[in-house]
Amino acid sequence: METKFIKINNENPEENLVALKEAANILKNKGLVAIPTETVYGLAANALCEESAKKIYEAKGRPSDNPLIVHIAEKREVYGLIGKQLSDIEFKLIDKFWPGPLTIVFKKNKLIPKTVSGGLDTVAIRMPKNNIARAVIRECGFPLAAPSANTSTKPSPTLAKHVLEDLDGKIDMIIDGGSCGFGIESTVVQVIEDKIVILRPGSITKLMLKEFGDVEIDKGIVDKNIKAKAPGMKYKHYSPKAKVVLIKGDKEKIVSFINKNLEEDEKLGIKSLPIVYEQTAHFYKEYLTIGDLSKADTVAKNLFAVLRKCDELGLDKVYIEAFDEEEVGLAIMNRLKKAAGDNIIKV
Repeated sequence: METKFIKINNENPEENLVALKEAANILKNKGLVAIPTETVYGLAANALCEESAKKIYEAKGRPSDNPLIVHIAEKREVYGLIGKQLSDIEFKLIDKFWPGPLTIVFKKNKLIPKTVSGGLDTVAIRMPKNNIARAVIRECGFPLAAPSANTSTKPSPTLAKHVLEDLDGKIDMIIDGGSCGFGIESTVVQVIEDKIVILRPGSITKLMLKEFGDVEIDKGIVDKNIKAKAPGMKYKHYSPKAKVVLIKGDKEKIVSFINKNLEEDEKLGIKSLPIVYEQTAHFYKEYLTIGDLSKADTVAKNLFAVLRKCDELGLDKVYIEAFDEEEVGLAIMNRLKKAAGDNIIKV
């Protein structure tokens, strides 16, 4: 299969109506199109077609019990996909955070195939803020299932070139809409007995959600022995080919531990580098910088691109300094723990 690569301006995607119609025609004919969103690039297919959804799993190498997130273009479209009335809390969350990086898990109706829901009786839905994503959905006339557009277990793509690296020849089209703004996937929540349960942390934080009710964090996020419930959270994920080691503890001890291990790796012929923050970069001879410790949004935006850089450099091992697990930091550390396969060392 030849993968077509096109560019569309996110500010005014309708300027390239021909390309939008071409993408929609592919999707209407059960094909796959990678689209930009404000979080990461998504691999889109018709969310109401079981055959189309199966192609997503095949292209990504994704386990079939891992649910897909359904994307809509307008808030009102949620009513045609869920199996019950919206609760007051769900309505307020939609009103506040859509369009945006918040996914809500609802009871599904019969329109959603079990392939999309991973065999569950629920469906995860969000309304992306990205103009291209919503323009494609409108042109199709149906919702799109769109998990991250990467090979399963690899870092999620925040640039179109990342999608090309993973899925060239496996999907019909990639739409290049530039860099993704947030850089990590959406926050996933479910309202259970009038409580907002965070199933996957993201840029919509616990503090932001507290305005609308009591908020709990799913135990699967903080305890590796409990299986997480949210899409993309059940298996090792976000990993470069290099072995990832996450280091927690006192700053001086972290620096000493990493530098000692870098020296040992060099003697053994192991190609390794630390992934560090702007404030700690001067402690190392060579490094990859992930962002500013005081600005979690910069770290989140750079995270997956830096992990992919590890493969470009052919690294064997990567040492990563831990991040504070408050607010967006919870999402950053969640992704880092997944990338490390919970290989965490405390010093």
